Amino acid sequence: MNSVVVVGAGLAGVRSVEALRAHGYDGRITLIGEERHRPYDRPPLSKAVLNREKEVDSTYVELDLDALEIDWRQAVAAKGLRPGVVETTEGELPYDGLVIATGATPIRLRGEGPQHVLRTIDDALELRDKLAPGVRVAVIGAGWIGAEVTTAAARAGCEVVVVEAGPAPLSAALGDDAGAWTVPWYAETGVELRLSTRVASVDHDGLTLADGSRIEADVVVTGVGVRPAVGWLSGSGIELADGVVTDEHLRTSLPGVVAVGDCAAWWSRRFARRLRVEHWDTALGAPDVAAAAILGEDAVYDPVPYFWSEQFGHMVQYAGHHAGPRAARRVLRGDPRTDAKWAICWLTGDDRLTAILTVDRPRDLVQGRRIVEGGRRLDARRLADPATMLRDCVVA
Repeated sequence: MNSVVVVGAGLAGVRSVEALRAHGYDGRITLIGEERHRPYDRPPLSKAVLNREKEVDSTYVELDLDALEIDWRQAVAAKGLRPGVVETTEGELPYDGLVIATGATPIRLRGEGPQHVLRTIDDALELRDKLAPGVRVAVIGAGWIGAEVTTAAARAGCEVVVVEAGPAPLSAALGDDAGAWTVPWYAETGVELRLSTRVASVDHDGLTLADGSRIEADVVVTGVGVRPAVGWLSGSGIELADGVVTDEHLRTSLPGVVAVGDCAAWWSRRFARRLRVEHWDTALGAPDVAAAAILGEDAVYDPVPYFWSEQFGHMVQYAGHHAGPRAARRVLRGDPRTDAKWAICWLTGDDRLTAILTVDRPRDLVQGRRIVEGGRRLDARRLADPATMLRDCVVA
């Protein structure tokens, strides 16, 4: 193999370059990315950067171009793919191996008014400059990003209204009742939360809702999710279904091509279903397996998905996967209505931990993640006691 092209210069793409070299590949590597910025981590953008706790320089990924010996092409986008060739805005790039790491793009709503999204450094800086005392901010979506933007806007002294189509915050990720336990956080921060409310259009002076009523706003932030950035792969022969379909080795349907990061929908042996996880941990861990696959090795990608969110003064962490038939029941550790710190554990029918959500209980998260990895059974009665450590709930 003489040439590998990596499309996407985010964390997943950069780690793929490093992994290829770590596996001993000494051929040509070309890295292309749409942005003009150096590769950077995204999680701080909606947290420390938006809150003015850190500047963007702190987000840049350390990348020794000389040591890696790569051809890095900034502000270059992929336009199409055919076997052996990537079509870009600067011409064709032949390849023997290809890593698809194009990530995802934020969903925008219809309407002629300006709407901010939060995905890139430029997005974060532009939005941060708008957040000031007295500014009326309308946030569409009470998911992970929406909650973090709301936290930053409230902290900056803005007048914040959050509009959520579902019956509770985080309902798509956690379920309606679990998400409902975060509702008091909004009121405690002085934020108006409107649930089961749909937006008809984004206007120049705010929002028009589906029922015809209006919300006046100086700044509108749309946080209703992202779509995998795979449009350029249309007609390429690569199987697409909510992202790039891969096997457990991160190989796609096209020989010599792998996919990593937010755009990859991989087969999980652990959870017996296809997963696509839009979080930093996936971008960090998947490239090593993808590099091995390109080089003919037989590594398997089968992690316990993990992510975290800092919102309303709480550290919220999640590990595992609880959608589908595996999660037969749920066990609470603490009472979310009265306790400052609590957790939710999802168990399979035979009492094996399949997922855990923690609020300000980092030890539970660490131990729970290890238990999910090990596929261990738990004593559900002991698990319900928040004073008992999770590791002591394991049934030998």
